[in-house]
Amino acid sequence: MKAVVLTNPAPLSARPLAVTDRAELRPGPGEIVIDVAACGVCRSNLHMVEGDWVDGGVPAFTPIVPGHEVTGTVSAVAPDVTHLRVGDRVGVQPLWSTCGVCRYCRSGAEQLCQSKHITGETVDGGYAEQMLAKAAHAYPLPDALDVAEAAPLFCPGITAYGAVAKARLTPAKSVAVFGIGGVGHMALQFAKLTGAETVAVTRGGSRQSLSEELGADRVVDASGGDAGEVLHKAGGVDATLVFAPSDDAVRQAVQATKPGGIIVIGVHANIGAVPFPEEKTVVGSLLGSRQMMREVLEIAATGRVRVVADALPLDRAADALARLKRGEVRGRLVLLPRA
Repeated sequence: MKAVVLTNPAPLSARPLAVTDRAELRPGPGEIVIDVAACGVCRSNLHMVEGDWVDGGVPAFTPIVPGHEVTGTVSAVAPDVTHLRVGDRVGVQPLWSTCGVCRYCRSGAEQLCQSKHITGETVDGGYAEQMLAKAAHAYPLPDALDVAEAAPLFCPGITAYGAVAKARLTPAKSVAVFGIGGVGHMALQFAKLTGAETVAVTRGGSRQSLSEELGADRVVDASGGDAGEVLHKAGGVDATLVFAPSDDAVRQAVQATKPGGIIVIGVHANIGAVPFPEEKTVVGSLLGSRQMMREVLEIAATGRVRVVADALPLDRAADALARLKRGEVRGRLVLLPRA
C-alpha cells in the first residue's frame, strides 16, 4: 500500500516527506485495518513535520505516517473485535488509544490520559491507503455523512465541540471566535447552535466571507486594527475561543472578554497578563471524550454543522502542508489516498 512518511523532521523546503510503498497491514488484538478514504491536514501535522515539537517527543519515532483525522472502510478485523465488521464505514480521531483505567479515563476526560497514543504522532496515521486503529476508538459513520467529507469532523469537529462546551454558552451570552480556519469554522457553527451571539475574528479575505457564509452575527477584521480593543470598546463578550496560533490573539481575547468571562485556548501560545480583579477564567481545551465524538457525528448527520474543505490526492501531502503554512486554506484540506 502507498503511504506518505516523515523520514526526519525538517523544514518543508528540505522535503522531509516521502511517498513510499509499504506492506499491507494486518490487525493485532483489538485492532482493525481501515482502507483510508480521506485524511484531514492539520496544523499540528505541520508542526511535527517541521520539527517544532521534537523536544516534546513528537514524533515518537521515524519514519512515521502523519495524519490524525481519518475516515474509511473497515477491511480487516481482529478475531476479538465483535462490534465492527468488514465493510463498515468508520472514522478515527487523534485519540488513537487510552489506558482505560486511570482517573482521567474513568471520569470522562480520557483525552488527558497520560498513557494515550496519538494518531500520526506516536503511532502511524492516515496519510496512507491503509491504517491500523483500535476498534474501541473507531467510530461508525452515520449513513447521512459522506465518508470523505466527514474526515475533518475527527479533529476540527471534536476540538471545536469540546471548546464550545467549556465556554458555557447560552442564548443570553456572546462569544468571539479568534481564527476562522480548520477548527474555528467548526467552532463558530457549534457556538451558533447554543443560541449565543457569535463574533468571528479573522483577517479578512476568504475567511471573512466564510464567516459570513456560516452565519456569524458579526465579523471583526483583525487586519484592520486591534480586535481586542474593538470588542472591549463595544462592551466585550462573555467568552472567547482562540484558535489563531498567536500570542497576540490570546492577548486580544483576554481584553475582549468581559469580567467574569471565559477564555478557551486551543493553541500553543503565551497567555500573558490576566487582570485578577476581573475574575476571568482561562482554560485550555484538547479534543473531547468518545461520547462527545459521537455527539459531533450525530449533529453533523442532521446537517446542523458542515465541514468546508478542499481535497488533494495523497501524493500532494507536502503541497497541502505548504498551502497551510502560507495561510491559503479557507477551511480544511483533506488528502484522498485513493483519488
